[in-house]
Amino acid sequence: MRIGAAPRAFRNRWYATRVTCCRCLSTLVLAEHEGGSIKASSLSAVEAAKFVAKHNSVSLLLAGSGPSLKQAAAHAASSHPSISQVLLAESDQFAYPLAEPWAKLVHLVQQKGSYSHIIAGSGSFGKNVLSRAAALLDVSPITDVIEISGSNLFVRPIYAGNALSTVRYTGSDPCMLTIRSTSFPLGAVSDSVSNDALIEKVDLSTLSEDDSLGKSRYISLSSQDTELPDLGNARIVVTGGRALKSAENFKMIEKLAEKLGAAVGATRAAVDAGFVPNELQVGQTGKIVAPELYMAFGVSGAIQHIAGMRDSKVIVAVNKDADAPIFQVADYGLVGDLFEIIPELLEKLPEKK
Repeated sequence: MRIGAAPRAFRNRWYATRVTCCRCLSTLVLAEHEGGSIKASSLSAVEAAKFVAKHNSVSLLLAGSGPSLKQAAAHAASSHPSISQVLLAESDQFAYPLAEPWAKLVHLVQQKGSYSHIIAGSGSFGKNVLSRAAALLDVSPITDVIEISGSNLFVRPIYAGNALSTVRYTGSDPCMLTIRSTSFPLGAVSDSVSNDALIEKVDLSTLSEDDSLGKSRYISLSSQDTELPDLGNARIVVTGGRALKSAENFKMIEKLAEKLGAAVGATRAAVDAGFVPNELQVGQTGKIVAPELYMAFGVSGAIQHIAGMRDSKVIVAVNKDADAPIFQVADYGLVGDLFEIIPELLEKLPEKK
C-alpha cells in the first residue's frame, strides 16, 4: 500500500544518514619545552597523533611561566602542520614540570575539552604526569606505544622488547598513551606550509589547590654542559660499559663521540658505578634510542640494555668476550681490547670540522 511505502523509505534514508556519521576524534598532546622551543619528543607525540585517525584535531598543551613559555608557544604554533591549537597554562606552579600540578591541569583541560586521546612522550616527564592524570580521570593508560593502527588499536613491546603486544582499548574516553619517540620520527616539514595554530590561554581560576600539590617540590636540575648532540635524537651514539673500569677511562668514549659528532651513552652498570650521570643511561630503565649508527664499547648486551637500542639502524660492538650477547644483535662485531681499539680509532679518525 502507498501509505506504508513512505515511512519505509523514510526509515531507509534515516539509516543511511546515521551510518555515515562518525565520532569526532580529538587529541591533546602534553608538551615539554626548553629554552623557548618544543622538545623533539613532544613533536614526535604530535606525529603519532596523525595515526589515530585521518581527521584528527590536535591540541598542544604547554605550561610554565616567564618569557620562555611565550616563545615556546610561538614556536609550537608553527612547528607542525597537524597542530590546530596551542593551549597555554601560565602560572608559577608550573614553573617546574612536577607531576602533581600537571596532573591537575590535564584533568581540568580534559573536563573542558573532552578529548578522545591524550598523548605524551615516553620520557620521565610523560610517564610521571600521564600515570597520575590517568588515575584522576579513572582510565588505564597504555605505555611505550611503538605503532598505532587506529583509534583504539596499539602495539607495544613486552618482555624487554623480546615480544610485541597488540592492545585494543575498550575503556572510556580519554584513551591515554605514552609513545616511544624513536618509533614516530618527524617527517620533513615543507617551508611553504604555513600553519599558525591558534594560541589560547587556559582558564586556571577553577584549578583546585589541595594537599597533593605540596607533596613534592623542585630542588634542582643537574645536567652536563656539552656541545654534543642530545642522546635521544642523535644520528650517532657511542656507548661505554662497565669494562671501562673508571670515570677517567670513560673520557675515551667522550673523545671518540666528539670526533664523530655523536652523543654519549652508557649502560646501567656504568651509571651505577658512577662513571657518568644517569641521564646518559641507555636501556629499558633509561633512554630508548634508534640512531643511524650505534657503537658499543665494553657492553656485554644485557636484555634491559638491548631493549633500549635494538632499533638502531647499524650496530657496531667491541668486546673482548667473543660470547658476549651484544654480538647477537650487532651488524658488525670486533673481538678485542677496547683500551687498544679506542686509542687507535682516535688516532686514525680525522678531527670533526
